[in-house]
Amino acid sequence: MATAAPPLKDELDIVIPTIRNLDFLEMWRPFFQPYHLIIVQDGDPSKKINVPEGFDYELYNRNDINRILGPKASCISFKDSACRCFGYMVSKKKYIFTIDDDCFVAKDPKGNQINALEQHIKNLLTPSTPLFFNTLYDPFREGSDFVRGYPFSLREGVTTAISHGLWLNIPDYDAPTQLVKPLERNNKYVDAVLTIPKGTLFPMCGMNLAFDRELIGPAMYFGLMGDGQPIGRYDDMWAGWCTKVICDHLNLGVKTGLPYIWHSKASNPFVNLKKEYNGIFWQEEAIPFFQNSTLSKESITVQKCYVELSKQVREKLGKVDPYFVKLADAMETWIEAWDELNPTK
Repeated sequence: MATAAPPLKDELDIVIPTIRNLDFLEMWRPFFQPYHLIIVQDGDPSKKINVPEGFDYELYNRNDINRILGPKASCISFKDSACRCFGYMVSKKKYIFTIDDDCFVAKDPKGNQINALEQHIKNLLTPSTPLFFNTLYDPFREGSDFVRGYPFSLREGVTTAISHGLWLNIPDYDAPTQLVKPLERNNKYVDAVLTIPKGTLFPMCGMNLAFDRELIGPAMYFGLMGDGQPIGRYDDMWAGWCTKVICDHLNLGVKTGLPYIWHSKASNPFVNLKKEYNGIFWQEEAIPFFQNSTLSKESITVQKCYVELSKQVREKLGKVDPYFVKLADAMETWIEAWDELNPTK
């Protein structure tokens, strides 16, 4: 009996940012081996990264980024996991799944290994319902449906652009919460997928994330953070705020919940606090900015939306700190680089 081909085998790239040997791939081999990997090596480009045998991959280091993007390489963060978004840019596939190298295969409450990639694909290939909340959560899941009172005119849903997965073991906490809850672990497996309602922001975590690159890729920029910048560890959240505003404008869906991965190690809370310090204050200005941001009817592509958003960042958040002017410039540089590498057909 022939085994079924892996879903979206030729339409999906797995993007992994790393500074170390990728031994963690051995655990993921049953699920990842059929797919193409794009590995973005951060830090010292002369350091050799070992990848287990049998994987189909391409590996880019900082020298490659500088060679391919030239002066526009300045928009890619250095010594920061935000470098992963270079992988989104050079991919030629419709879908992206990105995962951190300290994330392992989790088990469900029955002890079965969770194929995170397969669940993300299910999330992306079924509609989202951002315009009206279904109290049974995902109505497209087997054994579920729309409840009484759900408008029939909205049951078709909208196309899903982003699937945001969660983590068992080490929670994704900020540094102050890490410091006061150093031993806390997430052992709670919630068997649910929700659509995040229109007009609602969320803190997006980049360690277990999938998205439709063709639909939302140009907005999935993880910002200019990391080495030499006054802020870190907000890269994925920045991308989440930007993409959610744009998804709401373009009538696209964002899901969160399943699948879970096992997050194996906590980063140092004191190091994290130094990186997050400015962000803890700035987010109190940034989040209301995104909550109140509207895009014009002329912005009908992701690129146009993103450039319009960058201008709003420069004008409104630039008053909070000059860093946001620099970030807005990097956002525009990112779009220019994206369009150079991904010319419209």
